[in-house]
Amino acid sequence: MTTAMKIDFVSDIACPWCAVGLGALEQALHELKDEVKAELHFQPFELNPHMPEGGEDLVEHLGKKYGSSAEQQAQMYQNIKARGTEVGFAFHPTGRGRIFNTFDAHRLLHWAEVEGQEGDQLRLKKAFLLAYQGKGEVIESHEVLLNIVQILGMDVETARAILESDTYAEEVRAKENFYTSAGIHSVPAVIINDKHLISGGQPAAVFASALRQIAAETA
Repeated sequence: MTTAMKIDFVSDIACPWCAVGLGALEQALHELKDEVKAELHFQPFELNPHMPEGGEDLVEHLGKKYGSSAEQQAQMYQNIKARGTEVGFAFHPTGRGRIFNTFDAHRLLHWAEVEGQEGDQLRLKKAFLLAYQGKGEVIESHEVLLNIVQILGMDVETARAILESDTYAEEVRAKENFYTSAGIHSVPAVIINDKHLISGGQPAAVFASALRQIAAETA
């Protein structure tokens, strides 16, 4: 018996643990492919909603935000890269260098969900994570975003029109406000069937166990 599940993956492209969490969730869903049929939605969350154009130096930003030293950040990054390897995600060898605003990327992800074909939002999310976390590209750049849209075979002109306007800005902000108002203050946050929360970039085994338990309760 296969159990249908709605999964909202609340995350930010600027969050390396979101890349880890998504990889682990996909591994878990593959393991449970005969038990769980997932409807996956990517919901917006900005770790730095007021990040100015041009971004900030990552080491300085993390130092101000968390009080961490460059050495502590380097060790943490090694841990993140190791976790990425476990789930098949290759982080940039030396880090991203700068942190950028991700609002426009979230607007395109919303577009992919409401206007795209099945699977478009997942492909776009993974491509954005790879560009930013894996290649260190400037994810606030419209040129970078549109190049990814083109590579995926999606409608570049529609995407360009969205980026050059305020299209979907209100909808994305409304979603962000909804999740922060609901108590989501760190990501990834994985919400199953609108009521079960799995927090953080958990290992695949943790996701699989939780999904199995939810499936059993649903049945």
